[in-house]
Amino acid sequence: MVKYYTRACNFYYGNQAKILIKKKHAFPLCGSKAIAFDKIEILTRNKRKVSSRFLNVNHIYKLKKNLQFKVKKDLKKIVKKRKNFIKNIDFSKPSIMGILNLTPDSFSDGGKFNKKNKSLKHISLMIESGANIIDVGGESTRPGSKTIDPKVEWKRVEFVLKNFKKNFKKICLSLDTRKSSVMEKGLKNGVNLINDVSGFNHDNLSLTKIKNLKVPKVLHHMQGTPNTMQIKPKYKNVLLDVYDFFEDKLDKNFKDRSIILDPGIGFGKTLKHNLTLISKISLFHSLGLPIMIGTSRKRFISQISGKHDSKNRIGGTLASVLFLLLQGIQIFRVHDVNEINQGILVFNKILQADEK
Repeated sequence: MVKYYTRACNFYYGNQAKILIKKKHAFPLCGSKAIAFDKIEILTRNKRKVSSRFLNVNHIYKLKKNLQFKVKKDLKKIVKKRKNFIKNIDFSKPSIMGILNLTPDSFSDGGKFNKKNKSLKHISLMIESGANIIDVGGESTRPGSKTIDPKVEWKRVEFVLKNFKKNFKKICLSLDTRKSSVMEKGLKNGVNLINDVSGFNHDNLSLTKIKNLKVPKVLHHMQGTPNTMQIKPKYKNVLLDVYDFFEDKLDKNFKDRSIILDPGIGFGKTLKHNLTLISKISLFHSLGLPIMIGTSRKRFISQISGKHDSKNRIGGTLASVLFLLLQGIQIFRVHDVNEINQGILVFNKILQADEK
């Protein structure tokens, strides 16, 4: 069986993007006139190999009818404006998700904000620094970590979740958990978004229990479990395998489409896998949903930087965020909110410098 995939590429920004869109020389990305593209990469996959070709968007008529139909269908999803299904979150602008780990053993900041006053203070600081989503987690999912009891996990996050909306009414509250019982309790305490790194595969009841609530979810890709995911991860083609995972899950389990996609950088991926996903991330726009990426402080940065590695890896994180920004990614999950927000603000201002 042959399968085709469509990736938007060759992007333009700011005033140049608007001019090209107006002249119909390029298409808007995700409904935004601030980013345009005039080429697509068509990937073809069969049992033996993956091949690709590049094509100008105005030359689609040259394709065979069946392929032309598929590409046009994908392009509709690529160019359409993303539906704002979370209150106070606008997917036409970049959003920052600030990370709050309430764990003793997270890879970067385990135990740092576990005390009640420190956790609320850190949330407040992240919001002041530009975060409009706060992601609260009570279980470490770093490579090699083991599953903890849901009661222990709930106890870690309970205070913050029960007090969050009293203090931060307009901020989106995201809960990072793989367990249905923790999800249920969280939703009763004002959680707006469920972020399950297992792709809702860990707990068979997770989708059943929250299905009727129509709560927005992050559909995250992970190969294996946190305990096993970095033990020689393998793919036939990481980019297309992750795409197929999303497509299959969406067709079977997520008919409401209030979904954010996260390809799971560092979750069952080697350095090469991570770089392939980041560099070709625009493929996932053809699924028609907002995309979130978490590259903050991750190991691939140290693998690249070697002796130039640093504790918080802000330089590597920001470099990846700005590249992803140019690919039209909507949400960035980060630890160092102020520094990343500063980088995005300056970068966007430079892109808009030629506008009147």
